[in-house]
Amino acid sequence: MASQPTVFIVDDDPAVSEAITAVVKTIDLKPQSYGSAGEFLEAYKPTGPACLILDVRMPGMSGLELQKELRRTGVTLPIIVVTGHADVRMAVEVMKEGALEFLEKPFRMQELCDNIQKAIRLDTENWQRRQQKQNAHRRIAELTPAEPVSSPALQRAAR
Repeated sequence: MASQPTVFIVDDDPAVSEAITAVVKTIDLKPQSYGSAGEFLEAYKPTGPACLILDVRMPGMSGLELQKELRRTGVTLPIIVVTGHADVRMAVEVMKEGALEFLEKPFRMQELCDNIQKAIRLDTENWQRRQQKQNAHRRIAELTPAEPVSSPALQRAAR
């Protein structure tokens, strides 16, 4: 697991990405910025607790399309959606797709920080649960006999 949680930022506006990057650094998290959804998908490797700050309207794949693709492929990153073009229908759709929060640009940086910290806490808990589950499966596998049980009495006991 990575020692420092990562905040992935996907926004085609460099000024917004730079501002969010600066804020992320102030709360001692590691920012990683991408200018498009495709760029993020190409580079993303789950290495530890993280969250995704995602713009909705971008050239190519939209933020909503990226969100759906991540969900389809089983990626469970907490997502904070930000947009300068909000409407109720869009907000409902991104929340139905599993976004943790929906913020309208311009947003208060403190509100963003609070939501990032909430998302990181959630993903840290998820990573810990997955780790515990993997450890339990590993321990169970170590207890399970490698060879099939041959004795009828042992076969009945194994059931």
